Amino acid sequence: MNWRDTLVPFYTALPLCGAFLIPMVSRKVRWFADFFAILILTLLVAGCGALFGHQQVYTFGNWPAPYGIVLVLDPLSWLLLFLVNLIGLMAAIFSVPYIERLYTSKLRYCSLFLLMIAGMNGMVLTGDLFNLFVFMEIATIASYALVGFGCEARELEASFKYLVIGTIGSSFILLAIALLYGKTATLNMADIARQIAPLQSDPLVLFSFVLCLVGFFIKAAVVPFHAWLPDAHPSAPSPVSAMLSGVVIKAVGVYALVRLVFNVFGFSHLTGQILVGAGILSMMVGVILAVNQWDFKRLLAYHSVSQIGYVILGIGLGTPLGIAGGLFHLFNHSLFKSLLFLDSGSVEYETGTRDLNRMGDLAQKMPVTSLSTLVASLSISGIPPFNGFWSKLLIILACVQAGRPGAALWAVAGSILTLSSFTKVLRYAFFGRGQKFDEASWKEYREVPVLMLVPTIFLALLCLAASILAAGGEHGFFGDATGVLLRGAGSYITTVLGGQG
Repeated sequence: MNWRDTLVPFYTALPLCGAFLIPMVSRKVRWFADFFAILILTLLVAGCGALFGHQQVYTFGNWPAPYGIVLVLDPLSWLLLFLVNLIGLMAAIFSVPYIERLYTSKLRYCSLFLLMIAGMNGMVLTGDLFNLFVFMEIATIASYALVGFGCEARELEASFKYLVIGTIGSSFILLAIALLYGKTATLNMADIARQIAPLQSDPLVLFSFVLCLVGFFIKAAVVPFHAWLPDAHPSAPSPVSAMLSGVVIKAVGVYALVRLVFNVFGFSHLTGQILVGAGILSMMVGVILAVNQWDFKRLLAYHSVSQIGYVILGIGLGTPLGIAGGLFHLFNHSLFKSLLFLDSGSVEYETGTRDLNRMGDLAQKMPVTSLSTLVASLSISGIPPFNGFWSKLLIILACVQAGRPGAALWAVAGSILTLSSFTKVLRYAFFGRGQKFDEASWKEYREVPVLMLVPTIFLALLCLAASILAAGGEHGFFGDATGVLLRGAGSYITTVLGGQG
């Protein structure tokens, strides 16, 4: 057995063990929670480097699929695995001084944080539909608690709203799983795909698909199912906001949706129409709502809705260039949106406010934070040479190539409005002054601690470096992950079931 074959189960085992070990040890050794969480995430990121290009179907207890539980590592799951653990590591490092100063009970925070990581890792690796639901609930229940971690009325209200709407989505997904199990007598996703392939017109299969579509649209905060997100993101601690926007809505929502659409139910023209329509709607509604916001984190939250629209639009085209562009933008959005939320956390950490009108001239007092915010703002606005420009360009070109020039125009319009929104952020917070600017307080501001700067500098550099990943288009870095979706259910069945497909 290749030594890399033994790494895959550790992506759920290590963070789960850490989540339960931290509360026991940290009561007597205070520094253990931060140290152990960062150590685990560092090992997992390093493991992603070792697993690059590696494909594997890991079977538990030597029970082959579809009889046993399997973990499936392919280029698509590797991409999400890398993002989850990289952004998790950056958020964990940022959290060391941030949580210490603004919140209490570091051990509970780190424990919940690792539970969220374990749930997302399990979601992107599992080949079993019910385990996908279980890992999804582990991740989302931990995120519910983290959103309300400050225990103030506003935070608890946002957490409760997130829980209620999230539970509705989970209920739809669980009902779909139950119906598919009743139809196929299996929970293995490849085996379900094999059995429902000749049943595409079956009312029960179609109903299950609609339930999954709505359920994962809720998890991904796609318009009109986005109501929970604008409250949850601003209320959460900023490292948690970075995780929610950077990877949670992608792993729990987008990844699970596209995996089921392409590799289980099968992609169709009608499905593509639905995804493209939902993508354009999210793209425009999110950015229009963001333009009028003065709360820094709420503005970023609405932009999450908008940018997910670009991802859904690209993937919904169903073409090689469209899917590659959508996956590239998913990757880029994880970087620049996580960076923006960490930067907003740095600003709030120092100024004590999220109101852009109360900020001003922060570039003089917080030069590193200002520069990283500038990089992230230009990236999300699609300004060259930053990474966001290239992924948006691929999506726009894919729209034109697919005979959808109208969708391309909407994508351009969304990018222009995004730029106007972040021009306001830069103008009022960093390179100008808001209407309620307090010069007396401004004189006391200073740059945040080094441990909060390290993740923002690293992510800002990645926003520049990731531009090279556009080389080759659909045949480049994202070509293998694109192929996983393009080859559809047949290839996934063969990968997991082998000769049984």
